[in-house]
Amino acid sequence: MSRTIDLQGHRGCRGLMPENTIPGFLKALEFGVSTLEMDLAISADFQVVVSHEPYFSHEIAIDPEGKYISEENELEHNIFNMPYSEVRKYDVGLRPHARFPEQKKIAAFKPLLNDVIVQVEHEVLQHSYPKPFYNIEIKRNPLSDGMFHPNAHDFAKIVSELIVRISNDDKGDLKERIILQSFDPESLRAYRKIDPQIKLALLVENDASARQNLDVLGFTPEIYSPAYKLVNKELVEFCKENSMELIPWTVNLKQDMVQLIEMGVDGIITDYPNILKDLLDSMKIEIKHYNKL
Repeated sequence: MSRTIDLQGHRGCRGLMPENTIPGFLKALEFGVSTLEMDLAISADFQVVVSHEPYFSHEIAIDPEGKYISEENELEHNIFNMPYSEVRKYDVGLRPHARFPEQKKIAAFKPLLNDVIVQVEHEVLQHSYPKPFYNIEIKRNPLSDGMFHPNAHDFAKIVSELIVRISNDDKGDLKERIILQSFDPESLRAYRKIDPQIKLALLVENDASARQNLDVLGFTPEIYSPAYKLVNKELVEFCKENSMELIPWTVNLKQDMVQLIEMGVDGIITDYPNILKDLLDSMKIEIKHYNKL
């Protein structure tokens, strides 16, 4: 069987389009991604919003009056304190991004997870793209429970109920294409208890060993997802021995992609899926699409 790689578009394709927006996710499909990676926040009316922070970041946001959000006041623009109707009034696509100067500037808002999936699935049908996986992250910090998001159990329950509802509406294989990821072990434990069928990914950026991180989690997830600089041959072997896929983040330089592929990772999360797609084509490595499992 030939080698395959899970090509994950980080926040859609953040290097090229505004992050965590529907235009960004649709553009990532054009590059042949197998997985759309995104982050979740909860609004005051308990809607599941696609957003990396539970507030409007000064790097990307413009308030409803047209003013740039500042670093000093960004926490005041708390999504957990706003109904989604208010969240949608902020623009997150027009402000130039200091770290991603190639990003195309377009008017965009933070979408609901439901709307992302509906529009992506429609686009897949329209253009005969392979069906993507959705790697969705619960962004939860125990110290911020009740201030910026619900507690671990309630956050997991809100997301799980939405996934079940969308899957029932879809009447297809959508649930098989959902991956739930988090840095927070308590969130992963809560989700596993609520719905044992969903694949889970443990995000890691600490210096502890993989064995130590799994001991803290209390079970072996389907995916181990470390910061890419933590990957070495020992970790690759450990993941194989424990039947976990190894999918590091966020890899934007071609030479790092090559090194990780040669070490034996199962997938790569990148802001530039175009670069990884061209590399995989040149290396004659197939993308691990859902219909090719």
